[in-house]
Amino acid sequence: MLEIIRIPVLSDNYIWLVHEPESKETMVVDPAVAEPVLAEAAKRGWTITQIWNTHWHPDHTGGNAEIKAATGCRITGPEAERERIPTLDILVKQGDTARLGEVIADVIDVPAHTAGHIAFHIPSEQVAFVGDTLFAMGCGRLFEGTAEQMYDNMRKLEALPDATKIYCAHEYTKSNGEYALVAEPDNLALQQRMTEVLAMRARGEATVPTTIELERATNPFMRAASAAELGARRTAKDNF
Repeated sequence: MLEIIRIPVLSDNYIWLVHEPESKETMVVDPAVAEPVLAEAAKRGWTITQIWNTHWHPDHTGGNAEIKAATGCRITGPEAERERIPTLDILVKQGDTARLGEVIADVIDVPAHTAGHIAFHIPSEQVAFVGDTLFAMGCGRLFEGTAEQMYDNMRKLEALPDATKIYCAHEYTKSNGEYALVAEPDNLALQQRMTEVLAMRARGEATVPTTIELERATNPFMRAASAAELGARRTAKDNF
């Protein structure tokens, strides 16, 4: 079983430190900064051997160079964004795999937030690292893509098994849920979830990872009936 550690940084980012105990390999997902990651790994006696990037934004790649310089790790990321992530060693796209020890991740193309955004799904662990594509009760802004692309992304992700844990990169759940209640005011599962989220945040607890089952029931973007509805909801959330 993978050991997955949450490292909160900046105002609302989560970096994921992932250790595979059999091989003793350790990987970092989307390091915004380096120092807290290196410190956490050192505290646990882990040696960072890899970084996996989901997309090029600086709050996901800003720590790449420093971690690589400190550890000699190799960096895997989206082939379509190779020019925007100069530290990449391994380029991947839909249909490719990434490996951490004996654990294998399938690469899924999920463009829209950025043009080359990818996600990493690890079937054996029922885990997916989705960057800024899917959030708890939300989805990423359409900076470099379309509502049609994001709608397709939601179909790809909702096809994962119910129990799949979704590790996204930001603590946006409370604000996402406040909009979700406006989009679907009669959704009882959503109302119950927001009660739980508000209590968790009041206690200072993180609300992610989430699960595919929970997002199917409460995420207004995954639940949108069409690309047009998703686009309308995304515009409404942008102005919420």
